[in-house]
Amino acid sequence: MTAQLPYTVHGVIVPGKRLGSELGFPTANLEYPHGETMPQNGVYVALAQCNGQRFTSILNQGMHPTTPEGQPFIEAHLLDYNGGDLYGKELTLTYLHYLRSEQKFPTLDALRGQMTQDREDAHAWMEQYGEAMLKAQLISLQDVSYRYDEETRQAVDRVSMNIEQGEFVAVLGHNGSGKSTLAKMMNALYLPTGGRVVVCGMDTAKEPQLWNIRRHVGMVFQNPDNQIVATVVREDVAFGLENLGMPREEMLGRIDDALEAVSMQDYAAAAPHMLSGGQKQRVAVAGVLAMQPDVMVMDEATAMLDPTGRKDIFETARKLNREKNITVVWITHFMEEAAKADRVVVLSDGKIEMNGPPKKVFSRVEALRRLGLDVPPMAMLGKMLSARGLHLPDGILTVDDMVKELKVCLSR
Repeated sequence: MTAQLPYTVHGVIVPGKRLGSELGFPTANLEYPHGETMPQNGVYVALAQCNGQRFTSILNQGMHPTTPEGQPFIEAHLLDYNGGDLYGKELTLTYLHYLRSEQKFPTLDALRGQMTQDREDAHAWMEQYGEAMLKAQLISLQDVSYRYDEETRQAVDRVSMNIEQGEFVAVLGHNGSGKSTLAKMMNALYLPTGGRVVVCGMDTAKEPQLWNIRRHVGMVFQNPDNQIVATVVREDVAFGLENLGMPREEMLGRIDDALEAVSMQDYAAAAPHMLSGGQKQRVAVAGVLAMQPDVMVMDEATAMLDPTGRKDIFETARKLNREKNITVVWITHFMEEAAKADRVVVLSDGKIEMNGPPKKVFSRVEALRRLGLDVPPMAMLGKMLSARGLHLPDGILTVDDMVKELKVCLSR
């Protein structure tokens, strides 16, 4: 049976025969996870992630001369890795492209020559296709529907969309539009009753992959009290990592990095119940961030906060998106937040009504109002001034945009 590519697996690096090192191609051997669909034996181009770093990799799938005897192992040759002991470290591998069939070689020199050719072919393929493939496949919703029970209408009704790596996507809609239902399907809290949700090459309908999917997609909900489980901030951030069985020395570094990323390092020893709502939400974000997800889904994460808290959490998410390239799906009903996204998706009655850049979406003022939604104040003001004879362009979203366009208009 062959898994559909791209396809992602997780495991722990184990010792092999060290033949790869003797050949001049250090490798990491990964025992194949139980319950996963094994791709056909052969040589693949893949993306490897370990210790917070990403490497282009060549995978030898199945029995191979450098792996331990008698077990199905993956041999991963990390092309840009510069040495050091990785035994016992977690490794995530995403199969991207089938390169060639596995084969035996009469001599070590013949094997070395083939591995050199594989290296050149892998780099060439990644340069031409790899990043585009990863971006296109981060989250893919394919004709997705969800119904809570037979007596109700579809909460999500045949939605199709892709979310690319590094995007900041805002999802808008009135109450009952399907926003939160859609969010929960992105990390398999809900499974679609129709269609497919694919995360990093993994179908959410396949139960053995659910744990891996939730490691790729972290969620932050609107009430931080529902996500805080410990009596000390540092322990709360550690909760998810402890469930992974992560070694303590590696865990401590991740906790410190996550707290620093959300500017909560000075509160590591504080009691969460003594924090403000905005600070609690930052702790919740840190707990998800420590898991090093590819995607963070923020399901109305600012809904219960005051304006200052809302601004802080939004700016934290935007910073993580820009500086760490974490993809963010921002579920909200605040227009000023959505206006700062890379893309806006508008839902109504479970269907996508609009999908595009903020300037394009918010220029459709009347259509948004018919859907029961407001628009950013500057977009509304721009429409009003245009109706009174000022020739202002569509897509004015901020005060700075308005000042700039008024200066141009009045100077004509």
